[in-house]
Amino acid sequence: MASNGKKKTTMAKLTRETKLRERRLDKQAKKDERKRASTERPADVAAPLVDNG
Repeated sequence: MASNGKKKTTMAKLTRETKLRERRLDKQAKKDERKRASTERPADVAAPLVDNG
């Protein structure tokens, strides 16, 4: 089989793939942010409120 030097992927497909990759990165970043926020929040809530009054 001879290799064909012609570009087979269209610009539209490349654009779709790029957008998909960016969407996945954004989704993962949001997921990581929620995870980080949920691990920080219980520390604040877990602090006991002591009334010395």
